[in-house]
Amino acid sequence: MLQIKALQETDPQWEQVCAYAAACSWKAGPFLAKDMTDHLFTGWERVFAAYINEEIAGYCTLARKDCIPDVPYSPYIGYMFVDEKYRGRRLSQKLIQCAMAYAGELGFSRVYLVSGEKGLYEKYGFTKLEEREDIWGNKEQIFSAAL
Repeated sequence: MLQIKALQETDPQWEQVCAYAAACSWKAGPFLAKDMTDHLFTGWERVFAAYINEEIAGYCTLARKDCIPDVPYSPYIGYMFVDEKYRGRRLSQKLIQCAMAYAGELGFSRVYLVSGEKGLYEKYGFTKLEEREDIWGNKEQIFSAAL
């Protein structure tokens, strides 16, 4: 059974998700784990964790900023990851929907997302706004979706 939890640092699952991110197969996972242990998710920012039968199946975040400096956009859905054994079940879509619903509850009218992927997020209602250089010097796309 699928369950998605919006986590903040005080939640009991925080450390479990942090450890999972640190050890996951995606190269950005350890960066999320570091952000979590460095207490960088504050206020309304959340880590969304998808669980299937109480096992972590994936995660994403909703945060004030992402890896592209000097842009006026916020909030960002970021750190989107689905475990290999759970892919093909539309977990990314469900995580995005939960993050978007939460952003709407906070009063935001749009959400943003940074990705190099082409054709992936458009099917979830995102449109490309522009391309910018991220903090590592890579060309990335900024996408937006209305809530």
